Amino acid sequence: METGSEIPISQCQPLPANRSVAVVPAQWYALQTRPRHEKRTAAHLRAQSLEAFLPVHRCRHTWRNGVHRDLELPIFPGYVFVRATVYDRSIMLRLPGVVGIVSSRALPAVIPDHEIAAIRAATECFAAQPHPYLSAGDHVRIVAGPLRGMEGILLRRKRGCQVVVTVEAIMRSIAVEMDERLLAIEFGGWKS
Repeated sequence: METGSEIPISQCQPLPANRSVAVVPAQWYALQTRPRHEKRTAAHLRAQSLEAFLPVHRCRHTWRNGVHRDLELPIFPGYVFVRATVYDRSIMLRLPGVVGIVSSRALPAVIPDHEIAAIRAATECFAAQPHPYLSAGDHVRIVAGPLRGMEGILLRRKRGCQVVVTVEAIMRSIAVEMDERLLAIEFGGWKS
């Protein structure tokens, strides 16, 4: 049965040779998943030939019976990053465990490539761990190392200094332990 907007394939004409088709570039998006479905969702995305990125951290968990085990858990629980085009939206939303695409004003929120690169660098080079989203604190710019140019919020701890780097699109943050010499603190337009 045909609807008014569908054209039967037999009526479709090939494009003329001199006419070009606009190519839609793949961009990074964040998919929200059901709790504890991040790894399965990433595997399903890869099975659909989509690039998935699930940043993880290792932690030691102790159960009530005293058994210890090292676990690999997502840094951003409930989220998986995917590099896709807008045409892949229906594929992504039909995957098991996917709740939706993180959106802003009814449009999927694009996560800049440099933020994904920074998260990759943080998880590969530093002991990154999840951290609650913060909106107050000392704002810093990282001036050296693999995260150079990124901005974050400085936290002080007994063992050293931590910088909280935020992915604004999903309102999540990661805390990265760094040497204080790699940071410049920004105060109302001037740096120390």
